[in-house]
Amino acid sequence: MSTVELTKENFDEIVSGNDFVLIDFWAEWCGPCKQFGPVFERSSETHGDLVFAKVNTEKEPELAAAFDIRSIPTLMIVRQNIAVFAQPGALPEAALEDVIGQARALDMDEVRASVAEAQAQQDQQGQQGQAGNGEQA
Repeated sequence: MSTVELTKENFDEIVSGNDFVLIDFWAEWCGPCKQFGPVFERSSETHGDLVFAKVNTEKEPELAAAFDIRSIPTLMIVRQNIAVFAQPGALPEAALEDVIGQARALDMDEVRASVAEAQAQQDQQGQQGQAGNGEQA
């Protein structure tokens, strides 16, 4: 399968509509991006059951900003609408295959439980902070 170009117009549809999406954030002027591009493309041909997508950060700065992309290339893996991996740098083919294997092996029920727990802790800390601010006023 070839890669799909992600834009702000089709991002939600592609990411929400697929269980496993690999996203390559890149730009034309980026040397390491040009090195990683063929590796990413070959992997897309090997893993026809996964969606491989590319975000050109020059054309889609809003998407790059939304994901706090500060260095390119950056690879992100989204499973069931949860970003389970994000790392800048051009991965060699063996490393990319390893990351895909690890992402495939994740127990998404555990991942969702972990995300929910982290969110609950964050919410609780926010409420404690607000209570503390109210007492001082």
